[in-house]
Amino acid sequence: MSNDTQNIIRHWREAVPNDRLAHLIRDASRAFHRALQVRLARHGVPFGHWTFLRILWESDGLTQKELSERAGVMEPTTFTAMKAMEALGYIERKQLPTNKQNMYVHLTDTGRGLKKLLVPLAEETNNVSIEGIAPEDIKTTRTVLLAMIENLARDELRQSATTARRKPGAAAGNKNKADKTDKSADARGNKKAAA
Repeated sequence: MSNDTQNIIRHWREAVPNDRLAHLIRDASRAFHRALQVRLARHGVPFGHWTFLRILWESDGLTQKELSERAGVMEPTTFTAMKAMEALGYIERKQLPTNKQNMYVHLTDTGRGLKKLLVPLAEETNNVSIEGIAPEDIKTTRTVLLAMIENLARDELRQSATTARRKPGAAAGNKNKADKTDKSADARGNKKAAA
C-alpha cells in the first residue's frame, strides 16, 4: 500500500471520519483510477485513452465533439487524445464527403481488439474494490450512490433554471446602463453642436 493510500485511509478513519461525502467519493474514485491505471500501463495503454475507448466500443463513429461531451472533457483534450490514439493505430478519423465540418472517429481492428484485453482489467479492479464487503452492503452502496446522482442532477436543473431566470434581468440592467451611456453621449454631442 502506497504512502498516499495510507494517508487517505488515516484521514478518513482518524482525522476527519465525518468529512463531506463528496471528498470521500472523490478519494474512492481516485483509488479506482490508480488501480486501473496500473493495470492499463502493463499493456501500454494510457489511462486517458481508456475513457475514449470505452465510449467508442459502445458507439463507434462519433464526432470528436460528441466524444468530448460523453467523456466530460474539453474538445482540445479530445483532439490531443485522438491524435495520439490514431498514431497508436487504435482509431481512424474521417470526414464525410457531405460534411467537411465534423471529424468522425472510428475504431480500427486494433482498437476493437483492445476491448477483450482491457475490460477484464476494469472488472478485476471492481472486484478488488469490493473484496470483503457483504453483497447487501454493495447493493445499498449502489442504491445510495444512484440516489445521490439523481439528487444532484435535479439540483443542477434547478440551479440552471434559477441562473437562466436571473440572466434576463442582468441583461436588462446592462441595457439600461448602455442606454444611459448613449443618452450621455447624445447630450455631450448636442452641447458640442450648440457651441
